[in-house]
Amino acid sequence: MKFIHKIQKMLGWESPPKPQITLGDAFYSQLKPFRLPFILMVLTMFVGTFGYMIIDDFTLMDAIYQTGITFTTVGFGEQAPISSAGRIFTITLIIMGFAIFSMSVGVLVSQINNGDLVRLIKENRMLYQVARLKNHYVICYHNEYTIEVSEALREYHIPFVVIDPRADLEEIAKEYKYPYFIQGEPHTETSMLKAHLSSAKGAITLSDNIADNIAMIASIRLFEKDHYVPRPYFLISNAQNQNDEEKLLKLGANSVVTPAKLTAKRVTAMAARPDLENFMEEFLLQSDNPIMMEEVLIPKYSWLVLKKLKETHLREIANVSIIGIRSKAGVFKPMPKGDMLVTSESKLLVVGTNKGVSYTKKIVSLRTKPEELKYV
Repeated sequence: MKFIHKIQKMLGWESPPKPQITLGDAFYSQLKPFRLPFILMVLTMFVGTFGYMIIDDFTLMDAIYQTGITFTTVGFGEQAPISSAGRIFTITLIIMGFAIFSMSVGVLVSQINNGDLVRLIKENRMLYQVARLKNHYVICYHNEYTIEVSEALREYHIPFVVIDPRADLEEIAKEYKYPYFIQGEPHTETSMLKAHLSSAKGAITLSDNIADNIAMIASIRLFEKDHYVPRPYFLISNAQNQNDEEKLLKLGANSVVTPAKLTAKRVTAMAARPDLENFMEEFLLQSDNPIMMEEVLIPKYSWLVLKKLKETHLREIANVSIIGIRSKAGVFKPMPKGDMLVTSESKLLVVGTNKGVSYTKKIVSLRTKPEELKYV
């Protein structure tokens, strides 16, 4: 089996990832009304087959065939001469077939008009699409914040899934271009499994109600422990005041956005340094901007571990500058010198072009020294 799996992987024949939760029970409940027509159909075929065998001495296959064409009223004629009793029996089968067919059509129309079956098919298709995501963000609740955040994430090609309990979420998703969405209460384990949280990078909960944000953070941290997630989720939330901000940080939020504090900082920056008012927007936040700043994690296995910064030659081979180092303990060292050692699981604050930063990520993830350094 392992050999076959390797062959499939090499040829790209691997089956697509499956969602962590399925809608089997929901589909079964929708198909329940079809049980009676199906049982009646099987019973009619059984009675018809044995009836033809007993009344007109048909063989088993001839009896099954005659029952089938009679029951479905296709009108292919008699398989063999049928007696008067057999013709009365045939008329009875035709009436039963028409009755069962009419019942089945009625049940089908009723289930389609109900809308639940179509909704389940759409949701099941969405679950399989979400199951393909990795390192995505789960955004909890739709509101004004979600609209702005989703637009920014799309510009940076960061995948995300929106969870909201509203019945009209599909129409909202079409209007605001949410590629992936799950209808349900975000704090429930079912919704988290549907959003494929186990493969996500983190979650964003920006509800106007502080209770919703508290419930989300607590639920995600519990999900993290119950499902043995390899790395902690990065959780972002918002708060209306400093008291709520402290509560969310204690519960496990990595970053809490307070509108009043952000506004105050922006106004202060505008007053103190008018010439730098739009620096962040122009050089770091615009999608078409050539300059990019990002923290790059140094894995345990990276060849850079215990190397001096000047020995990495990232400036020469990736055209980026290192303007800071954050140790594993969280201590930040700005403008490090070339003799500073790169430690395991530290983070390099890198500034450069988008291409250069991406290339730097690739270089630091290597286990062995790259070929490019032989010529530097």
